[in-house]
Amino acid sequence: MPNYRISLLATILSLAASTAQGQELRVGAARIDITPPTGFPMWGYGARHDSPTKRIRDQLHARAVVVEVGKSRVAIVALDLGRAPTRSSRDRIANQLKEKCGIEHFFLVASHTHHGPVLELDTWPDAKKPYVRDLEHKIVKAIEDACRTAEGARMTIVRSEENFNRNRHSKRMDRPVDRELLVVRFDSIKTEKTIAHLVNFAAHPTMLPASLHEFSPDFPGFLCAHVEKNRGGVCLFLQGAAGDLSPETAHGRTPEAFGKSLGQKALDLLKDVKAQEKPPRDLKTSRHTFNFGKRVDLDNPFIRAAYSIAFFPDLISFYEREYREGIRPDLTVALLGEKIGIVGVSGEFFSGHALSLKKRARLDHLLFLGYCNDYHQYFPTIEAASEGGYGADEIVAPVEVGAGERMMNHALLELYRMRGMLK
Repeated sequence: MPNYRISLLATILSLAASTAQGQELRVGAARIDITPPTGFPMWGYGARHDSPTKRIRDQLHARAVVVEVGKSRVAIVALDLGRAPTRSSRDRIANQLKEKCGIEHFFLVASHTHHGPVLELDTWPDAKKPYVRDLEHKIVKAIEDACRTAEGARMTIVRSEENFNRNRHSKRMDRPVDRELLVVRFDSIKTEKTIAHLVNFAAHPTMLPASLHEFSPDFPGFLCAHVEKNRGGVCLFLQGAAGDLSPETAHGRTPEAFGKSLGQKALDLLKDVKAQEKPPRDLKTSRHTFNFGKRVDLDNPFIRAAYSIAFFPDLISFYEREYREGIRPDLTVALLGEKIGIVGVSGEFFSGHALSLKKRARLDHLLFLGYCNDYHQYFPTIEAASEGGYGADEIVAPVEVGAGERMMNHALLELYRMRGMLK
């Protein structure tokens, strides 16, 4: 019996690049190893504090895709990291990309693995040659390589609702869960070989225990490896609004098993897809930085004591500096043609934000990318903040309540403006 969820809910869109119908769609992809040396403090679990990494369980990678339509170009990078690079790192990357590739806007998306390195400290292992500088150079190189190899491409998009995640926060009967699995495949027009896959899904990569002091991309790394092995090209896992979502372990209790299962589901959705439509006529992008108030006062000894339990001194000092002038999250928006939106936000957004934006944007497809272009901790919805609990409390969600909704409204306005529906 055919999978009725796929037949009823999957939306298939294939755009073939053609200069006769619109500007040519060109796509390039690249991958680079970004594994740090051992001994680096790990990011993700407060209980570890600044304990060093003992071993490398699995290699960490940066995977880049560059999409061009006419003279417009955007880069999307999937990082096997807990968070995206810091504001200062992002700015250094931006300066290099503008000079070397002519790229003004990009999406640096962390998978949110809890077995990656701390990026807030840029003096390790040596202040003159820190890992963070090396990471910046490698990200730029991956994007440069993707630009260099860009070629005429066609794009196929498939989406479906899949029971691979669950809401780990809310106790409400109607607790939100964004179950959308959205898969994009870029194929070469010339060779018909796969250039890249984009897999957009939301679930916390926390399948390895906090006691394991070893680097690993968790399930996203194994998902990408499975897709690349079976279809070729470069596969990017793009984490969604996973602030309140965990993996549904019925599909695998290890990162290897869960990643392979979700990766195979992505491949199955694309199997035998042949529908085609017109290529995108243009690519529009924008970026906005907000400045919100905060719910936390690090000068308060009780708050500082709570932070000391969740973090370690150097990391507390980083947040103290970062939040001194308010919490300044980043929002990046792109519109590919008239039907495909991309929204990147610099924090752990709850799934209700993504569900609401997807409904209100009235687009055929919307890729919601969390942990993108910096990191500002959790962004619960107003409803979630009223429930309280981890992820919605002021210690790990220090931004003022309602900030996420205001960012979603701005993203919505941008998407309508880009379509010429609002001035």
